[in-house]
Amino acid sequence: MSSEKLHAPRDRLSAKTIAMHHAIVSLMEELEAADWYRQRADDCDDSSLRRILLHNMREEIEHAAMVLEWLRRNDRDFAKQLGEYLFTDSDIAVREEQAAGKS
Repeated sequence: MSSEKLHAPRDRLSAKTIAMHHAIVSLMEELEAADWYRQRADDCDDSSLRRILLHNMREEIEHAAMVLEWLRRNDRDFAKQLGEYLFTDSDIAVREEQAAGKS
């Protein structure tokens, strides 16, 4: 996966940037794993195995949520955007327009 590699020389990156990179790559991997488990569960004819795969999917979602919360706690920009869009019931596109001052 190309996202595992840094795109700038490591010695030119701050410790925060490297930590953020680790978190972002981990989040991507957790979400990808959740997707794989869900697809496998949908494709599985064995009900016992299906339950295990869905359990594994939920574990990956838990891991993703933990990393996302770490990102929120450690980066002002993530905190701002997550605060704007998560746990709201309004239309997301309308919310974006309001946040951008378009409406």
